[in-house]
Amino acid sequence: MYSYPEIASKRVAEMAEIAAKTPESAISFQGAPGANSHLACEEFARRLANDAPVLPCFSFEDAIDAVKDGRAGRAMIPIENSQHGRVADIHFLLPESGLSIVAEIFLPIHHCLMAMGEGPYDKVFSHPQALGQCRAYTRAHNMTPISYADTAGAAALVAESGDPSMAAIAPKIAAQLYGLDLIAENIEDADHNMTRFVVLARAPLDPVPEGPVMTTFTFEVKNIPAALYKAMGGFATNGVNMTKLESYQRGGSFSATEFYADIEGRPGDPAVDRALEELRFHTKWVRMLGTYPQGRTRELAG
Repeated sequence: MYSYPEIASKRVAEMAEIAAKTPESAISFQGAPGANSHLACEEFARRLANDAPVLPCFSFEDAIDAVKDGRAGRAMIPIENSQHGRVADIHFLLPESGLSIVAEIFLPIHHCLMAMGEGPYDKVFSHPQALGQCRAYTRAHNMTPISYADTAGAAALVAESGDPSMAAIAPKIAAQLYGLDLIAENIEDADHNMTRFVVLARAPLDPVPEGPVMTTFTFEVKNIPAALYKAMGGFATNGVNMTKLESYQRGGSFSATEFYADIEGRPGDPAVDRALEELRFHTKWVRMLGTYPQGRTRELAG
């Protein structure tokens, strides 16, 4: 299914019309109105002290294309969750997008169960990430989880169906937007549930603001013994804190591994430049995805 439920489509059309008036200030996101990405857009706009319009898009690719096509100035993309790990496909989409990361947002995630009536509920619809974050709750209540494109879209689907045996997991605001009963709040399995979003734009930040910053990049190591160990050595010897390193396969050959990394600091810092120089010596390529202000401080473990 590659369209919103009709009840959500009307709101999407209204928001798209508003965004089209000032596309350079609009923020695109994946999901229906009321999704967590929508809430992240509003939080980002509050930090900028403006009322940037938002542009709902059905898929991550659509949200990225909106920026590339000039229908939005920035895109809000979830990249990882503290409880359920990285968001599927993002590590492939970001390098291929040609866009740059210009900001990050950390949003506490609180899931709610919503439906047309009191139940019992046989099926519960939501985004796979949300279903994974509420696994204990749905199992305890004998509900069959069914994946949908996004949380708020799932709420709209349940509202449109009128089926009292169906429920959705979504942010509280989605129940208000689509006329559903709020059955239970804060049903996530962990109270630390947090999603990290990155903001993408056509051009990198220039200059990057002063203060603590992150730099994100991808790379592919040479297919030789200890290549990753050698590639990482420059960050250790130069005291550059790497906060994230994830591997993924591309092309199905299993012969080459690509990596996604976050470090504290920026190119131009002597220590970072030395570490990146050593990284390039031991890799086939390095692709910089952006340098941007930290959304929250990374604390080193004692």
